[in-house]
Amino acid sequence: MKRSNVTIISVNVGMPASLNHGEKVVQSGIRKQPVPGSIAITAGGLPGDGQADLINHGGPDKAVCVYGYDHYPYWEERLGLSLEVGSFGENFSLSGWDEMDWCIGDQVRIGTALLQVSQPRQPCFKLGARHGVPELGEWVAETGYTGFYLRVLNDGVVQAGDEAVIVDRHAASITIAEANRVMHHDKSDTDGIRKLLAVEELAGSWQKTLQARLARLTGASVTEKEH
Repeated sequence: MKRSNVTIISVNVGMPASLNHGEKVVQSGIRKQPVPGSIAITAGGLPGDGQADLINHGGPDKAVCVYGYDHYPYWEERLGLSLEVGSFGENFSLSGWDEMDWCIGDQVRIGTALLQVSQPRQPCFKLGARHGVPELGEWVAETGYTGFYLRVLNDGVVQAGDEAVIVDRHAASITIAEANRVMHHDKSDTDGIRKLLAVEELAGSWQKTLQARLARLTGASVTEKEH
């Protein structure tokens, strides 16, 4: 049964370090460790946390990466691994709700910080490299167990054990699961794309990608929204 309360199981940070990817070595901040006690959070993210690829990771729309701790048993069984918190490169390991519950634009209070859901996470190859399973990123997208990102509206302090409380549910009610469907599965759903684009709180990178896709599908010139 899904828990009615939503709890931060762990807050995790990590700086870029070497990561083996096939015969190559890349830099990645995907290896994160739990933070003891409380930690400040700002629009720039969490202290002690960093990204090697600043084009696809980080920035105000991706200040905090969230992953559902309730997905861990599924992945442990499928991968045959014992997974520690932070294994998906997330800053917040969260229990209680999942991608069917969170909506783009939702405002959420965690500790003393006010945050907002900005977009689903799009797993890259580094997640597979982290666990020695190259297909893992694709599997995450296929299952819809992607997690999501938060932007910071008001700075604050958070810690493990804090509850995540929705203070303003976005009127459009477009869930992370629905956004994933449009982005990864039903890519020609022009109505779905338009509904997503109508949510101004959707992260700029997703706006740009979906604007370009809609233009290709309709043959029309689409003007990007300013952010």
